[in-house]
Amino acid sequence: MTISLSDSDITDLEISTVLNVLKSKRLALGPYLEKFQQSIKEFTKVKYALAVNSGTSALHLILKSLNFQKDQKMLVSPFSFISSANVALFEGGIPVFIDIDPQTYNISPQKLKEFIDKSYQKDITTFMGVDIFGIPSPWDEIYSILPQEINIIEDSCEALGGEYKNKKLGTFGKAGTFAFYPNKQITTGEGGIIVTDNEEIFDLCKSMSNQGRGKSGEWLISERLGYNYRMDEMSAALGFAQMQRIDEISKKRKEKAQRYFELFKNDNRIVLPNVPSVVTSQSWFVFVLRLDLGWLSNFLNIPNWVKNFELPTKFETQKSKEEWSKIIKQLRNTLQNLIKKLNQKGIESKNYFYPIHLQPFYMKMFGYTPGDYPVTELVSSMTFAIPFFSNITQEEQKDVYNAIDKSLKEIKNETAF
Repeated sequence: MTISLSDSDITDLEISTVLNVLKSKRLALGPYLEKFQQSIKEFTKVKYALAVNSGTSALHLILKSLNFQKDQKMLVSPFSFISSANVALFEGGIPVFIDIDPQTYNISPQKLKEFIDKSYQKDITTFMGVDIFGIPSPWDEIYSILPQEINIIEDSCEALGGEYKNKKLGTFGKAGTFAFYPNKQITTGEGGIIVTDNEEIFDLCKSMSNQGRGKSGEWLISERLGYNYRMDEMSAALGFAQMQRIDEISKKRKEKAQRYFELFKNDNRIVLPNVPSVVTSQSWFVFVLRLDLGWLSNFLNIPNWVKNFELPTKFETQKSKEEWSKIIKQLRNTLQNLIKKLNQKGIESKNYFYPIHLQPFYMKMFGYTPGDYPVTELVSSMTFAIPFFSNITQEEQKDVYNAIDKSLKEIKNETAF
């Protein structure tokens, strides 16, 4: 038997709602699109919501609505899904990476401040704040560090329902986004949504999502360059039905997360997710574990400065880069060995995330090399997602824990200096 990495929480309500759309034969731009948007507006307490066909489309539209232009720069985390950075490339801009905090995996406020103090220039127009794995970015610190002229976008694609100091995530920038791929808190199959209190951003995004059509709604008249980023009616109906159950779904996911915390709480081989005290409601997207460097150093040659995360901002010399690459390689090989063992035991698991700056085309386009963002590279070499979804059973979670326990013992016994 295989325990899947993720699974959607679909009930008869969702099925019957989608069937209503099929029976109506109104498959696009119908009433459920408005119902879904309204449910998200009420949930996040924003003035405007625009459903589109993906979280990537949502981020792109926001960036374009803010007049982000060629050769302008956007600050973003290198530890995220690649679209967080790619949207700048869509407009001929340049993603500028800020390394992460080793505990939360979000952008490090300290490194952000160092960058702003030393390297800020007027061509840096935008900050893309990612709430990684549903953990909020340190929003108070971010606002205290960034110059006021920088536009802030919140990539909350993984964070629907999360709260930072009792304020819903998605509402900390000029606009925010949620995504609804099947592994997310709720799903529309494929889809995303823009949330904002800014009428101009909403109007521009709505127009551009629908081939640039204006407020008049003239079918074949386009006022600006646009795209076909619309969400279809079946997806909207599914999302609307899911939103009727959002409290139930969120509660179940919190219970499953807590169960994993209980199972792993005394396991010193594993580092559990870090939920800061400012998080007044955690939204669980995936459950990501990290191998503990102290445990790994029992059978891998890991220097103390690595174990303590005493890393430079960047490895500068060729010698230091080569040494660093060897360390990361042995860690990543160990992680891949673990993932392979888990999959062989019927436990789906995957590495989360691979550094954006080390994606092949980023290295080719910008000349990035290993050692440019050490914390991201180190965290990426040790983090993995385990099966997590609303309806995973306690027995399945116990099986996941037992498989990890057994696999880690195997790895230690098989590996030597």
